[in-house]
Amino acid sequence: MSGTVLLTGATGYIASHTWLALWAAGFDVVGVDDFSNSSPEVLHRLQRLGDRACVFERADVCDGAAMRSLFTRHAIDAVVHFAAFKAVGESCAKPLAYYRNNIGGLISVAEAMGASGCKTLVFSSSATVYGVPEVLPIPESAALATTSPYGATKLIGENLLTDLGHADPSWRIALLRYFNPVGAHDSGLIGEDPRGTPNNLMPYITQVAVGKRERLQVFGGDYDTPDGTGVRDYIHVSDLAGGHVAALRHLMHPSGRSFTANLGTGRGHSVLELVRAFEQASGCHILYDIVARRPGDVASCYADPSRARQLLGWQASRDIAAMCADSWRWQQSNPNGYND
Repeated sequence: MSGTVLLTGATGYIASHTWLALWAAGFDVVGVDDFSNSSPEVLHRLQRLGDRACVFERADVCDGAAMRSLFTRHAIDAVVHFAAFKAVGESCAKPLAYYRNNIGGLISVAEAMGASGCKTLVFSSSATVYGVPEVLPIPESAALATTSPYGATKLIGENLLTDLGHADPSWRIALLRYFNPVGAHDSGLIGEDPRGTPNNLMPYITQVAVGKRERLQVFGGDYDTPDGTGVRDYIHVSDLAGGHVAALRHLMHPSGRSFTANLGTGRGHSVLELVRAFEQASGCHILYDIVARRPGDVASCYADPSRARQLLGWQASRDIAAMCADSWRWQQSNPNGYND
């Protein structure tokens, strides 16, 4: 299968890995990003790994005119929409910024797509749309709710796109509910490079291991879990990237239809389990303190990934040891991220 795919938020963590996966699958890629939470160095790394030039435009997805102009200059067959702010805790402190960027950007992109006749879209959603899970593992049929503005923007985005599909059935839309992406490309050339204090667990662990931070903060030690720390479904970012390729192939097949699917492993690991696995993979001892819970966090969250396996022929293959080893390789090779 071939075609040209627009990646929004293209130089971000998940999108950059998906860019490589799309190239490997035979797709052409046009990337767009404003570098508000990423680095131009990603493009140089992608070109090294893919041995080809990146087609890229710098723009803000909330700029409707810029999005419409992009579609007039490139023949786009499908869009994978990553561009969004993504930190649960930060969203509780800055709700207006999250609603403006995450909902406004989706509307701008969808309007530009509709005007150009491109109606195939993969939307980067999140397991946060399940709120406090009522059942584990979580199926796509589970009740939807949110515990943070970030989660609310993802649920609003899903509802918006579902309404769009009902209004115009020619749209083909995949709503992919990610669980917890970790890891890095096995080359060590691209990985997660948060600005400031990491909001996600794995980069915080790796920064402690490399000496950038003294101790890990574990948010909450009194959850109703086996060791009191939060349980999550950690999925390797390269497996997640492969899920996007599988979703696009499904949508672009003549019989393809819109769908919603979880992308996870189906297994939960606690924060302290992940710390121990990382210590084994790296040989480093991780000092940590258990501190107060963060707003918006839940005790346990892990996927029932059977729909993605049955519908897309996709399933995660890398285990937690590989996630930790690849994260450590990235951090060791790039102690200061893309600034090295």
